[in-house]
Amino acid sequence: MAWKVRKEFTMDRRSALRAMGAGGLAVAGGTGAVVAADAGPTEGLGAPPYAPAGRRPRHRRATWSQQFQPGHGWTAGGAGTASTNPADTAVFTRGAASVRVTTAGTGVQSYVRKSGMSVMNLTGKMIRLVFRVTDVTHLSRIQFYLGSSGLKNAFSWRVHTHGTGAAANYAQSGEWVTVHLQWADVSAASGAYSLSAQGVPSARSGFTDMSFAVYDDASAPVTYHLQVIELVSDTVSVFPAGVVSLTFDDSHKSVHDLARPVMDPWGIPGTLYNIADVIGTGTYVNLGQMRSLQDASGWEMAGHSFAAATHTASYPKLTAQEVDADFVKLREWLVGNGFTSEHFAYPHGAFQKTTDGVPVDQLAARHFTTARSIVSETIESFAPAMPHRLKALTGVTDGTGIGGAALSRVIGPGGALDRCARSGCWLILCLHRIVADAPTASTEISQTGLRTLVTEIRERGIEVLTVQEAMAYHA
Repeated sequence: MAWKVRKEFTMDRRSALRAMGAGGLAVAGGTGAVVAADAGPTEGLGAPPYAPAGRRPRHRRATWSQQFQPGHGWTAGGAGTASTNPADTAVFTRGAASVRVTTAGTGVQSYVRKSGMSVMNLTGKMIRLVFRVTDVTHLSRIQFYLGSSGLKNAFSWRVHTHGTGAAANYAQSGEWVTVHLQWADVSAASGAYSLSAQGVPSARSGFTDMSFAVYDDASAPVTYHLQVIELVSDTVSVFPAGVVSLTFDDSHKSVHDLARPVMDPWGIPGTLYNIADVIGTGTYVNLGQMRSLQDASGWEMAGHSFAAATHTASYPKLTAQEVDADFVKLREWLVGNGFTSEHFAYPHGAFQKTTDGVPVDQLAARHFTTARSIVSETIESFAPAMPHRLKALTGVTDGTGIGGAALSRVIGPGGALDRCARSGCWLILCLHRIVADAPTASTEISQTGLRTLVTEIRERGIEVLTVQEAMAYHA
């Protein structure tokens, strides 16, 4: 059954207290599984010398919630389903149960759904999902459907497409994951519903059906748990035309020399994620340039790693002690040099587990208020679903035949800017090096291309904020 807000959150607090009283420890962040209180490889790390002062964003209260407690009335099924437990009391993170489904290993859809519910109006709303995949090795993708008439009319969202190899996936094995689905993220429409050329859905009300669908890779089954489907208020009322954050990785001097002259006339600041021990060397910014960007132009000087070797390796190739030590040095360096940002971007976007099994994003949370990834399946939201897995569109370039995200698609009809402007969401763009001539790599954008991007943002009336400024709205 779906519960109203007052009752449901009282029940959540009692459940959490019961779990803590039973010797459990809730993973930091509010959406982790209830786990045994065993520090493991993080023992001995000690308190961070510079713990983040910035608070987590206030938990956005649901206006409608389905928490999948016993008697919920939803159906698990589909040709791709092998077995189900509608009330699994062994694995859950709210209340006393969740829905458990094991797929058939055939690549066919498996789902948890319900039709014929009371009519819903999702104007000014976004959808919050909390789910868990036991082992993501054979996960292919997760989709969500919202519609009517038994889903004959439906909008669909691509919640997660699982990458292989070294890809940093938003969904990791055995972790409770929170995802916000906004109107900007709708990927397809069917039946009586449609999307305009600018990506605007034809309806935002009249919905009676929902379906959470999982596909394995047709090689082996996967087991997933669904804990929450909720409606929460979006932020169109705060940012009617959305917000863009222009972020730049790796401390390239071209950000000071070529990006700043484009952005200063508009009064637009950016966020520069810095590698501390390259500052003042080669083609990287020096301390004077960083301070000028921060103090004269309002830029944010954030963290990317302390050691260049650490950045090259990426954190998942290190132990928890090594990762935490790099975080400690980075924060000390930032604070010691007068840089006020408490925000971070993962080298190569990688936040998977360390070599001794500790999630890198949990270590990042000890030192930074947010940590940005390069996952871009959905656009980021206010407040972020998982602040230490901020989503960002990376590799924006006006080059040709070099990969990356084509600038023409970002600024074109129905592209990321259009969707941001019409849904009030937070679009984080990840850039790297600015070049005077034609880009030759996906990590480059020309100064002319950056000027075009900034012009298109301003023409849509989208506000531009640093990550630090954006988070301040919802602390």
